[in-house]
Amino acid sequence: MAFALLIAGPTASGKSALAMARAALTDGLVVNADSMQVYADLRVLSARPDAADEARVPHRLYGIAGAREEFSVGRWLAAVAPLLDAARRGGNPLVIVGGTGLYFRALTEGLVETPPVPEAIRAEWRARAAAGADLHAELAARDPARAAALAPADTPRLLRALELHAATGRRYSDWLAAAPGRPLLAPGEWRGVFLDPDRAGLHAAIDRRFVAMVAAGALEEVRRLAALDPPLPRNLGVMKAHGVPHLADHLAGRIDLAEAIRRGQADTRRYARRQVIFARKYLAGPGWRWCADAATAARSLDHFDD
Repeated sequence: MAFALLIAGPTASGKSALAMARAALTDGLVVNADSMQVYADLRVLSARPDAADEARVPHRLYGIAGAREEFSVGRWLAAVAPLLDAARRGGNPLVIVGGTGLYFRALTEGLVETPPVPEAIRAEWRARAAAGADLHAELAARDPARAAALAPADTPRLLRALELHAATGRRYSDWLAAAPGRPLLAPGEWRGVFLDPDRAGLHAAIDRRFVAMVAAGALEEVRRLAALDPPLPRNLGVMKAHGVPHLADHLAGRIDLAEAIRRGQADTRRYARRQVIFARKYLAGPGWRWCADAATAARSLDHFDD
């Protein structure tokens, strides 16, 4: 029996409102599956649920990581596993919602099983990343197949592949081929919807929301991050959230606010496109239904098993 509803989609597509509505209807828990909403320091810029939302229905795995942490899909799976076990034993059903497609893929397909990496090796590679090393080029020299599958800005997964190679002498792509891992959710335990709005409407929603986030305190969030001592490396996870680099540049006097907003909006629109491209490849199996908007998804969920 399905006890987990997965709601995925690009940023600003209406996922959170749909998740809260379904959780209220089913006495469920809303569980975060967004790699930026895990950061406690990014409530506004990550569009995390506010206090009123959290009072309406229970929320889990939001704001659980500090700014200096490099959160990973492995850590997310470890955090969500006890919630899945409780729901499987008859606890509250789960509404798992977010825009990080890799989290959903790992949840339903599994994560490559690898040995632990010694802390000394982990610290060495994180120091290289903080110093501005070209991690993508480093990985391309060691594991071309894995490098080709990752974007140059995907620091967490680049680091994971580099650290694993340094620790074992074996390429990540070889580990992946040999032991792809086991999913935490089995077929029949979950159903999923992907929200896929038309591009023009989605882009307009992204642009409006970014302006609203700046008005709601996004600049102050970035100001606090920029004031941390020692300074946070710009390639750290929290510093790559959409809008953070450009608002930081504005606060440093390098660009004006209007330009920072324009760049933040453009980055977010490009990210939304990548979210849909990933989902078309990995979130399109028989357990998923694609819907044009949240209202259509809500109606579809009422008849999902028909």
